[in-house]
Amino acid sequence: MATTLPDYLNSSVPNPAEKRAPWYKNTFPSYAGVFLWFAFYLQIAVSTLSQASVAVCLAGIVVAGLLCFGLYYYAPGMLGMQTGRPLYVVGSSTFGTTGGYLMPGLLMGLLQIGWFAVSTYFATDYIIKGLIQLKILNQPSSTLFTIIAIAWAYGLALLALKGIAYVAKIAQFLNWVPLIMILVVFWANMGGISSYQPPKDDALGGFLTMLAVIIGFFATAGVPLLSVAGYLGGHPGATDYTYTAAITSAGSLGTVAFFLFAIASMIPTCFCTFIASNSFGTMLPKIPKTYSTLVGVTIGAILAVTGVAANLIGFFTIVGASFGPICGAMAADFLLAGASGFVVGILDKVPGVPASLVSLDRPAVLWSFVVGFVVYFALAGIRPPVVAMK
Repeated sequence: MATTLPDYLNSSVPNPAEKRAPWYKNTFPSYAGVFLWFAFYLQIAVSTLSQASVAVCLAGIVVAGLLCFGLYYYAPGMLGMQTGRPLYVVGSSTFGTTGGYLMPGLLMGLLQIGWFAVSTYFATDYIIKGLIQLKILNQPSSTLFTIIAIAWAYGLALLALKGIAYVAKIAQFLNWVPLIMILVVFWANMGGISSYQPPKDDALGGFLTMLAVIIGFFATAGVPLLSVAGYLGGHPGATDYTYTAAITSAGSLGTVAFFLFAIASMIPTCFCTFIASNSFGTMLPKIPKTYSTLVGVTIGAILAVTGVAANLIGFFTIVGASFGPICGAMAADFLLAGASGFVVGILDKVPGVPASLVSLDRPAVLWSFVVGFVVYFALAGIRPPVVAMK
């Protein structure tokens, strides 16, 4: 008996190999701007460098990068290359036509709204910090924060919806801004790197935490981590492990860096909006894409204004817990595999779970991948029949 495919699969048209642009002209400019985004390394030293040496933390970054490539990125990327289909269609081959609608279909859009909220919050926060550094503002203002955040959110959302092609062109130049600022902040702090000693001796804990942070969303983290170590080593008694402290120590260049980092956040903000818009438009075709996107943008703006989006580590944990099992079950067809992995990924957030069990779950994002893979493998024999696409 023939099976009817849902609209989001019927409307999918593969992109033939001869029409694809080289990676350095296509995905590289956009993703370079995302990976250089300061929010990814803003708090990377807080739970890592505070308990392990610089060498151990750098080793964690290298190992996490290799794990990202081998376990999380390679299989989905190669499936996309072989089929010419986007992630939500490849996901349907894994989780079925129903499961693919939720994971990674709608889930991708919802997580992008989360990233949008994070981008809006921290870009606004850096603009405020820059104004304070210039003595234009004496202290943080919640009213001004709200005004800037709302203007940022809706202004860039409309730009992403109506002019994403222009954003892509700007990204080719604007991406150099955070890279240069990273090097400037590193130069200002590198003298103290050799003097840094962690106040807490837990090399394994720092290493595992670094794996969780990087795999949650891999970033260009090594140089900013060294910058924080240099700041702490050069300022005995300092206890601020955020990248913001390292920026401040760069003097007048640090003041400029706050504004430039905020400006560079335009690219990831627009990029998140664009991905969310495509996800909602594809998965919710009966709702105009502009309306569904603006609803998501409004939610993101509220998360930013209320400060919920400031919890970076918590958000990285959710991202890792969500996509760990999805990647682990990319060869599967059974939705239960992904659901099981997600529970493992957020085990530390489940009430009543013993601390001893939570400690064994580090890094949760890696174990959630393993659970997704193993559960699929065990249940592969009861997969539903394959439905061919045109």
